Amino acid sequence: MVQGSRQVQTQAQQQVQTLSPQQILAVKLLELPTLELEERIHAELLDNPALEEGKETSDASDALNDEYNTTDQDGEPNTDSGEDIELGDYRTEDDIPDYKLQENNRSKEDRAEDIPFSDNVSFYETLKEQLDMQHLTPEQKQLGEYLIGSLDDDGLLRKSTETILDELAIYQGVYTSAEELEHVLSVIQDFDPAGIGARSLQECLLIQIRRKEDSPLKQIELDIIGKCCEEFTRKNKDKIIQKLNITEEQYNAAAAELTKLNPRPGSSMGEAIGKNLQQIIPDFLVETEDDGTINLSLNNRNVPELRLSREFTELLDEHTRNKQNQSKESKDALMFLKQKVDAAQGFINAVKQRQQTLLSTMQAIIDLQRPFFEEGDESLLRPMILKDVAERTKLDISTISRVSNSKYVQTNYGIYPLKFFFSDGYTTENGEELSVREIKRILKECVASENKEKPYTDDELADMLKEKGYPIARRTVAKYRQQLNIPVARLRR
Repeated sequence: MVQGSRQVQTQAQQQVQTLSPQQILAVKLLELPTLELEERIHAELLDNPALEEGKETSDASDALNDEYNTTDQDGEPNTDSGEDIELGDYRTEDDIPDYKLQENNRSKEDRAEDIPFSDNVSFYETLKEQLDMQHLTPEQKQLGEYLIGSLDDDGLLRKSTETILDELAIYQGVYTSAEELEHVLSVIQDFDPAGIGARSLQECLLIQIRRKEDSPLKQIELDIIGKCCEEFTRKNKDKIIQKLNITEEQYNAAAAELTKLNPRPGSSMGEAIGKNLQQIIPDFLVETEDDGTINLSLNNRNVPELRLSREFTELLDEHTRNKQNQSKESKDALMFLKQKVDAAQGFINAVKQRQQTLLSTMQAIIDLQRPFFEEGDESLLRPMILKDVAERTKLDISTISRVSNSKYVQTNYGIYPLKFFFSDGYTTENGEELSVREIKRILKECVASENKEKPYTDDELADMLKEKGYPIARRTVAKYRQQLNIPVARLRR
């Protein structure tokens, strides 16, 4: 019996969120720290002739920055600037950039030249140089750059493949497969130092072992980490010997080699190029006056002023007025001019939006953590999560996350990453909210003061914290202890 085939057409309604090119540009600029923003602007100036650097005016003031210039003790902005903006080389006030002119935001004693700057090669740049030497497609290089930027200070990749795929699609407009991402990651895992790009401590150690010359001892090391990694970290020597059927001498020889491996390859790159040791350039300047007034400004000392090219806008106006009876060449010229001017205006708008978002986010952090900015005492930091800042700024949580992940602030008490001001809260049975940061600090002090011959168990630590006014459960103590990388009691002897 001959079977026929038929086609069935169905309709399905699907809601897909897509970002416009302007939104993607704004997100990319938002991620950049100050130094990379400068590089990005200079690259745009070279690429787009419709965008030009304006002449600096020393007596100009930034209207937007003035909104966040000073805050009184009640947290209300003080906008009494008293100085007018001069047009100078600008055609209208709309052309004046409102992300650079902020001289009035600094005190007389605090000059922009005093902000530390670094010529060191960064952790990211060092790995990117190795990436540029690989035979990859432009799309693969883009994936590689994003993966490198996603590594933590230890050089490990803590994000899941699914998370990175989502981030690439939402924030970069890049759609790829898990297989392609895994392939590019495998390329990065061949970079120096060995272990870079690993997704776990076990994978990090295995990568380093595999680079060794083949030998019977190498195979034992691979077996210990590949099959008994948890037992090895817990120092269960007898269990490993029994499980792998090896002698004590073989185990001791392999263990001696394993202890030479580096579980934090990113931090081994040295002070000159280590990501977490390089000199930091703050993105924000926060100055607390004696009367409690807090001044906030952006550190834009090397960010050039931007405006539309007068020559391009005049040519565009001329071609627009003479639309009638234009030749094909004139129409092509008009299209070129319009595209460049639109791109330049879009870039200027994206930089302005970046400044508004940064200032709004930092101002919210100051308002929520005002006692710290007034006194500089870490114990005054209250529990604060991304949602708290998002609700105060009316911005999306993902936006707050992108700002806080890569930005630093210079205060009267030192330079801090924005992540420093975020910590979870622990709510007691009585409804009292305690700072997890404070609990962890007390926990570290308890462990530091213990008798190393008889270290405290988690139950004992829980009792001690309860006596100090922090009534938390033993399992919570164990969780915080693990987050602080403090071993169990028997391993602290």
